[in-house]
Amino acid sequence: MLDFTWVWAGPYATMLLAMLGAEVIKVEGPRALDLGRRAIVWPLGEPEPLDIPINQGMAFNAINMSKLGVTIDLRKPQGVDLVKRLVSISDVVMDNVRAGAMERLGLGYEALREVNPGIIVLSSTGRGSQGPERDYAGYATIHCAIGGSAHITGYPDQPPSTTTGDVDLMNATAAAYAIVAALYHRQQTGEGQFIDYSQCEGVTSLTGEVLLDYEMNGRSPDRKGNTDELVAPHAVYQCWGVDRWVALTVETDEEFEALARVIGRPDLAVDPRFADATSRKRNEAELDCLISEWTRPRDREQVVEVLCQAGLAAAPSRNAWDLFRDPHLRERGAFVEVDHPELGRREFVGAPWRMSDYEPLVRHAPLFGEHNDYVFRELLGLSELDLAELRRHQVIE
Repeated sequence: MLDFTWVWAGPYATMLLAMLGAEVIKVEGPRALDLGRRAIVWPLGEPEPLDIPINQGMAFNAINMSKLGVTIDLRKPQGVDLVKRLVSISDVVMDNVRAGAMERLGLGYEALREVNPGIIVLSSTGRGSQGPERDYAGYATIHCAIGGSAHITGYPDQPPSTTTGDVDLMNATAAAYAIVAALYHRQQTGEGQFIDYSQCEGVTSLTGEVLLDYEMNGRSPDRKGNTDELVAPHAVYQCWGVDRWVALTVETDEEFEALARVIGRPDLAVDPRFADATSRKRNEAELDCLISEWTRPRDREQVVEVLCQAGLAAAPSRNAWDLFRDPHLRERGAFVEVDHPELGRREFVGAPWRMSDYEPLVRHAPLFGEHNDYVFRELLGLSELDLAELRRHQVIE
């Protein structure tokens, strides 16, 4: 598989495929590095690094594991020819550059299909390769806004809220799934295909109930924070300490009786304000205050334990520190350790699945141009003279 992706929304997709066993070759140019290589997520001592070494950007290393890496200058005709030779022995090509960019390089789907009729090409762009807005660019915050998720995210008295990395990773996961489906289709039919993936539409696909509400009822839901349409209490409540919260949902009268006992207020179960679901929803703000009075001076983990022992749906709202020390995730092997030639041994988030008869491939993200010799010499069969000529013309490093 040839990987022309960068930043987040593409590299995570190809990393998932690499962990499934695909030989993924990440293609970068001497003047077209993956921006993640320079991302300021820094594991070493300097508090404000001004110049991150090319192989040490932690964002890059986190989502490019298990890949090979080559350098090819796509601005040169010899570089385009070299890519086409790689396409001839590849199954899949993926990019997440602006719509039309690969075509302008002479590497669009039609050109690649001439080289390899069975090739599968996925292009993950902001708004797809067709349509009046095909040329619009954007990152995750833009996709949230255009895709409709920002409008329903946030509190009623606040503006729409956008998210970033989670949207990119969601789109990447969907793209990886589409590629696996296309490979299955080719296995059955022998046909390759072009997959036109719109990241904005990927966001829209997560808002199904909102679209259905409008289609069926003519309603366009607004932001409602952590509340539910019908159920109360349904929120996160602050606990003792700095930014420590617990999520709690109560759906039935029996569950509310249990909650009332736990917080030492059994009288609330017969209080007319909270006697049934409709009353609790109508008096939700007052109910939230009463629950917060109980949770605020208490330790979060103890609150969760007591609530769960009472049969209630409660969970801690975890931050990164909580996740990295979580014994359940540790036992499941959620974090993998890789030995990086420049950074030493580092832990990263691994594949989000476990298979009974397959261990995901995990190795450090490629150094810049690390696998040029293997890919060009062993896979393509180029001679030393060929490689020297390509280097002389600065096509490869």
